[in-house]
Amino acid sequence: MTDTVIYRNHPPGLWSLYSKALLPKEKPSGGDIRIPGLSAKLIGVSTANDNLKRYQKVCGFGTQTTVPITWPHILAFPLHLMLLTEKAFPLPLLGLVHLRNHITQHRPVGAGESLDITVRLDGQNNTQKGLEFDLVTEAWSVGRLVWEETSTNLFRQPDKGGNKSGGKPPELPRYPETTEISAPESIGRQYASVSGDRNPIHLHALTAKAFGFPRAIAHGMWSKARVLAVLEQQSGWRQEAVSVSCQFKKPLFLPGTAQLNWQTGESGWDYQLLNASGAAPHLSGEVRWGS
Repeated sequence: MTDTVIYRNHPPGLWSLYSKALLPKEKPSGGDIRIPGLSAKLIGVSTANDNLKRYQKVCGFGTQTTVPITWPHILAFPLHLMLLTEKAFPLPLLGLVHLRNHITQHRPVGAGESLDITVRLDGQNNTQKGLEFDLVTEAWSVGRLVWEETSTNLFRQPDKGGNKSGGKPPELPRYPETTEISAPESIGRQYASVSGDRNPIHLHALTAKAFGFPRAIAHGMWSKARVLAVLEQQSGWRQEAVSVSCQFKKPLFLPGTAQLNWQTGESGWDYQLLNASGAAPHLSGEVRWGS
């Protein structure tokens, strides 16, 4: 695949893509892995499909005239999956780790607005833990960029060597605002039904155990969306251009509870989602006003 694949109004079907994901793919080794410059585009997709209200409910967003800042990620997910299951993409889909996510919303996106969405693979980087690469997504409205996202993923390469320090983890910051977030056992299946992301590690304890987890874990993008749904209800949240970064850390096992801590500031907010005891982070990030 050398040219951008274009879809009009409707994205590619997910079930056919998942069947491609199950096809055997030779696991790459050595340092010669190259991420190809694959790209795809979805023209004229409405931001208000049948899943929007269900997504808002699953993540805790209120119903508004604008869509949640994380919603275009869901609209783009079929394109993400299409690129990651292409024959030219050299890595197996299952086992990729979502490390970081950065979203910039240049202005609020209206519910029912028509968008053109582009996705491309970019940003290859060899690290001590393995190969990192980016999925870059852009949403355009009437020729103007209104939303963009960079999702950084990791393909582990344990033979890379490098520093394997077992040193003490850095001390967690302490933020003054706090609340509890609950993640029921079914939240992975609920989120999968509205997002299309049916990775087995999120769906059930039995399928998660097949991949080395004792129980199912919450989707990282559900956790980020749930955090933002809480933060946007706080005094001082601004409905304007905003950037939200997120670093995914320790998994949130289902069912489970977590502590959301945050601090507000003139130019932005800082937040972290910790385990129930407050001793370890599930994720952390920043909210910054302006684009």
